[in-house]
Amino acid sequence: MTMRTRRFVLAAAAFLPFAAAGFANEEAGETPRQKERRLLFERLRNAATEREGRSAEDAVWWMWMGQAPTPAVAEAVAEAMRARERYDFSRALSILDGVVADAPDYAEGWNQRAFIRFLREDFDGSLEDIERTLALEPKHFAALAGKAMILMRQGRMEPGQAALRQAVEIHPWLKERSMLIPLPGEIPPGPGKDI
Repeated sequence: MTMRTRRFVLAAAAFLPFAAAGFANEEAGETPRQKERRLLFERLRNAATEREGRSAEDAVWWMWMGQAPTPAVAEAVAEAMRARERYDFSRALSILDGVVADAPDYAEGWNQRAFIRFLREDFDGSLEDIERTLALEPKHFAALAGKAMILMRQGRMEPGQAALRQAVEIHPWLKERSMLIPLPGEIPPGPGKDI
């Protein structure tokens, strides 16, 4: 198990109690999970440096991975990620087919399957999974970036650029931001600040 996979599995286990709690914060009118999500995305959007942006991005990924409804689903996603790291895309896809069947409301299960389908060049299948991901997690910047890459690869530049702009609006330090084509009168995105 790689260090990154291990971190995701541990994060998933750590966040399960918060996901299960779901009790409302009377003062703010939001659950602890909703508040955590809001604060993480604020931190991501307001990151002043690329280092801060990467740190906030990691925290968002931990949150997403931690939303697995059960430890078994979290472990299945981790196993699929390990298979992906070994370039065993067939095994990863098989595992993730089970994940989305067992946990259809788990956005990251759909996103991980979308990524495997992308790697297998099943772009239509990947786009279907991306749409499901975004229906469950509208701020999934990685899904939006994946959508942008597929659409632009298919020659659909306008919707591809729109998806990428939406992703960069959520995550200003997104690596794919360099693929943005400036609009007339717009300053092109710079390389960011040094880490």
